[in-house]
Amino acid sequence: MKLRYEEIMKVLPQDISRLIKNILLEKQVQEIRIKINKPVIIYLAENEILLPYIVKEEEMKQILVKISNYSLYAYEEEIKQGYITIRGGHRIGIAGECIFVNGEIRTIRNISSINIRICREVIGCSNELMKFITFNDRVYNTLIVSPPKCGKTTILRDIARNISEGMPIIGLKGKKVSIIDERSEIAACYNGVPQLNVGIRSDVLDNCLKREGMLMAIRSLSPDILICDEIGTKGDIEALNMAFNSGVNIVVTIHGYSIEDIYNRNIFKYLLENKILERIIILSNRNKVGNIEKIYSVGMKGEVDCLK
Repeated sequence: MKLRYEEIMKVLPQDISRLIKNILLEKQVQEIRIKINKPVIIYLAENEILLPYIVKEEEMKQILVKISNYSLYAYEEEIKQGYITIRGGHRIGIAGECIFVNGEIRTIRNISSINIRICREVIGCSNELMKFITFNDRVYNTLIVSPPKCGKTTILRDIARNISEGMPIIGLKGKKVSIIDERSEIAACYNGVPQLNVGIRSDVLDNCLKREGMLMAIRSLSPDILICDEIGTKGDIEALNMAFNSGVNIVVTIHGYSIEDIYNRNIFKYLLENKILERIIILSNRNKVGNIEKIYSVGMKGEVDCLK
């Protein structure tokens, strides 16, 4: 069993792990969904597999005990965020009865379903576009636009690795990278330690709100590059502006389908009008996940030219 799947097998009851073992080895599994009194569903890139096995309540309890290292209380902070990350970087989403205190979720109890998202890195998947987002040992301020499930986080992670490690072939020296990983998806930290390769010069602020994390990094980690996933709030804009004015370059992502799709969004307008953006990457899943559809250069007056 490949190492990255061993950690998943360890938290599953024997009957379920026996059913999914060969599927994990033979297919590109994205998610495993397990619900009490429902069949197990395995999601692949293009379709799903419905297993003829009904999950028992006792089996769900076994899984929860194992993913929390026998202490759900110790994972209270993660649980109220809706997920727990296990060794290997696999993220387990949780659904059940939400308990609110003063308008905020305190915890989730009576957990009835989980979604195991398989953590997978693709080393080198950003190599092709690195020459478009760097020049003379400088990294351009870059926005990656992508629909869901098109590989943007995977590519963003590999960009972080390439910038951190350096790429002599394009004249890029290794740089200090700060990764603001609000949902533990980029570096997939377990007990604060990245489980995926984000480079030797990368610092990760795990499970940290983007705005607060970017400001913390600028003040204390002296990054050359800030990297974060799925920007979109007013606070994100403020932090990106501070980074820009502090001489820190940015590589960030946003949900979208095309450059036309995001033109009317306030955050995009702000980045253009304040001359922060220099490159825009459009991703799709046409032909393959993480397909690079378009690469745009942004001029000093906000004009956009297609490079690829």
